[in-house]
Amino acid sequence: MQSDRQSLTLMTEGSIGKKIIFFSIPLILGNLLQQLYNTADSIIVGNFVGSNALAAVGSSAALINLLIAFSQGVSVGAGVVAAQYMGAKNRRDVQGSVHTAFTLAGILGIILTVGGVLFSRPLLLWMNTPEEVLEDSVIYLQIYFGGLIFNVLYNMAAGILNAAGNSRRSLIYLAYASVTNIGLDLILIGGLKMGVAGAAIATDASQVVSCVLVMWHLTHVNADYRVSLKKLGIQKRMAVRIARIGLPTGIQNMVISFSNVLVQSSVNQFGAAAMAGFGAYMKIDGFNILPVLSFSMAVTTFTGQNYGAGRLDRVKKGMWVTLFMGCVYTIVTGALLLAFADPLMSLFTDSREVIEHGKLAMKYFCPFYFILSIMHSLAGTVRGTGKSIPPMVILLIAMCLFRIVWIQAVLPLFGSLDGVYILYPVSWTVGMILMILYTWKGKWLEEQPQ
Repeated sequence: MQSDRQSLTLMTEGSIGKKIIFFSIPLILGNLLQQLYNTADSIIVGNFVGSNALAAVGSSAALINLLIAFSQGVSVGAGVVAAQYMGAKNRRDVQGSVHTAFTLAGILGIILTVGGVLFSRPLLLWMNTPEEVLEDSVIYLQIYFGGLIFNVLYNMAAGILNAAGNSRRSLIYLAYASVTNIGLDLILIGGLKMGVAGAAIATDASQVVSCVLVMWHLTHVNADYRVSLKKLGIQKRMAVRIARIGLPTGIQNMVISFSNVLVQSSVNQFGAAAMAGFGAYMKIDGFNILPVLSFSMAVTTFTGQNYGAGRLDRVKKGMWVTLFMGCVYTIVTGALLLAFADPLMSLFTDSREVIEHGKLAMKYFCPFYFILSIMHSLAGTVRGTGKSIPPMVILLIAMCLFRIVWIQAVLPLFGSLDGVYILYPVSWTVGMILMILYTWKGKWLEEQPQ
């Protein structure tokens, strides 16, 4: 068994920059690994099966995110609550929050798994999925959703580990999952010619691997957050605290994901080549977005621990460090993606039409990732204090309401994909401005946790 000292890393003392950087690096690498095996699906499918299959896998991401977004919000809520109790060194409440969180994750996982399998086809039809892509999309989604409960449980477990400052564990387990996924992709798609079904099975198997490994660790670790199957259950007080933070975040994630479904539906109207190009680039996009979200997760945990410990002076300093890291990263990587646009898109397909569609998206996304980074860094800081409703409202306005209005009122004026893609940096800018105003004028740092 690991000792408490090895398993719990408090960020309430020491260099703020080092604490956030060393906590962020495993998160970033872990998220990149997760994106790697998702991207491997698309690359192998695109090269071994064809552009229609590539479109099916790529366009499915919006629906997948829609269904798991709520559970991810609950994971964030549980992580913030657990981090605050860890910062306050309250072992009893750490235990209560962890076991309540896993019980909620199990219930949500079952509901989402069943719902995803049953409603895949109706949702794809609602999204205007072209006929030549539809059947492959249905097959991929139904198999993928069949293993969704493992994804939900893993995300909750990773949230608890992150709350403890132990982000390295998640990285190790995702490395095993990545190897599993890529190996099975090559066997099932390249060798056995199973097409999109093989891609979905490989992904499910990799999620089982990461889930089993992380749960084994949590049930055996010698730490306050150790999980005991006998203690699983819902404590009302903990459920209320988790819900107070997690529900707004979950609703925010779901509604934003819903807006992305609407965007994907708009792209679908331009045909299979546009779907394939956009879907392929969104896999590349993940390598830029996920580190941004990792910085946001890092500052949420940092803020949660320091807020729980009453170290309010460190909270704002952590925010500024995160803003700097996020901006530097996104400016550098955005430039690199633009510089290597052609060879990157060529990894997925040799179709010139598909490649050009992907490069068009890059033109509108890559120069502006730093705006997204600022928005998420500020939202993560505020969320770490337990104030999850203001970031939720702001992100819903910018990433959902604004996008819906744009799709309905502005997009018809363009009549081209440019109108869809320019929506992203414009909505990011709206969100950034609103988050800056709230962080500057809001009273998010005044009240101590109860």
